[in-house]
Amino acid sequence: MAISALTPPPTTDAPSEVFLEFPDNRLLIDLCGEFDRNLAQVENALGLQILRRGNNLALVGEPEAQTKGAEVLQALYTRLEAGRAVTPGDIDGALRLQSAAAAQDGVGDQLEMFKRGEYEIRTRKKTVEPRTDAQKAYVEALFKNELSFGIGPAGTGKTYLAVAAGVSMFINGNVEKIILSRPAVEAGERLGFLPGDMKDKVDPYMQPLYDALNDFLPGKQVAKLMEEKKIEIAPLAFMRGRTLSNAFVVLDEAQNATTMQMKMFLTRLGEGSRMVITGDRSQVDLPRGVKSGLRDAESLLKQIKGISFSYFTAADVVRHPLVARIIEAYDAADGQAD
Repeated sequence: MAISALTPPPTTDAPSEVFLEFPDNRLLIDLCGEFDRNLAQVENALGLQILRRGNNLALVGEPEAQTKGAEVLQALYTRLEAGRAVTPGDIDGALRLQSAAAAQDGVGDQLEMFKRGEYEIRTRKKTVEPRTDAQKAYVEALFKNELSFGIGPAGTGKTYLAVAAGVSMFINGNVEKIILSRPAVEAGERLGFLPGDMKDKVDPYMQPLYDALNDFLPGKQVAKLMEEKKIEIAPLAFMRGRTLSNAFVVLDEAQNATTMQMKMFLTRLGEGSRMVITGDRSQVDLPRGVKSGLRDAESLLKQIKGISFSYFTAADVVRHPLVARIIEAYDAADGQAD
């Protein structure tokens, strides 16, 4: 990469500017995005003004923001040089990782890892990358441990990253099948009897897992693999009596599993398999007085070697920014109630 940064001498009547020169104008166009929307995203996040002048970008603002902006833009340009696209999610990831790296010694280490793509997960349809430090640690745990827990609020990528890792391992031949499960528990409302056969009845509960899977594999391939039983999506109750060998197994919404169900599920782990348990302790839909199996497993298994626990907060939410603020408001209200 040949990017040069020049800082002109400051003047008393104008804010300082940092200039970044990008040699490939076509990549610069992609970096800026349609109607400069990528630049606008960086500007809004860092409180900068970014001006395009030929093959240069001028960063106007506070020195700290200029430094951060320059590192983020250089990281994104490096992605483009490597033939990888830059999406709003990629920009958000670069901003988050840069901010975290700046808060500790070795400022550039985490951005350098992001540039090299060490934590990316390759699937048939897309390459998935963690956008926060918690997500990076989680992805690393998924590949290092046979049993991993991902605990945190909605929108933090717990299930999405787990399914992506499972698809990647399946494609690479590390496992022979993918098994996705969740408890068939209604979220605070009674839906009554559902029409159709057993599959028709349970599919509404499993839909989030179908959605994640279809993000990583072509629809026809998903259908074929499900027909061949190489991909299974089933309620937690259907796991009883099975030994899950050479499989990547995900239990989603584990906060809605009872203690006995959780024990049953964990003891299904067979040779050559990996198991991931995801859940949100604040969204338990079990009847009053029934203990969540996720809480029980967390307290019982934390000290066991080979089992990892990854935790997420509202800061790791990668959905709409309002989602993080909504979660923080509910957490604050719960704290006051306690």
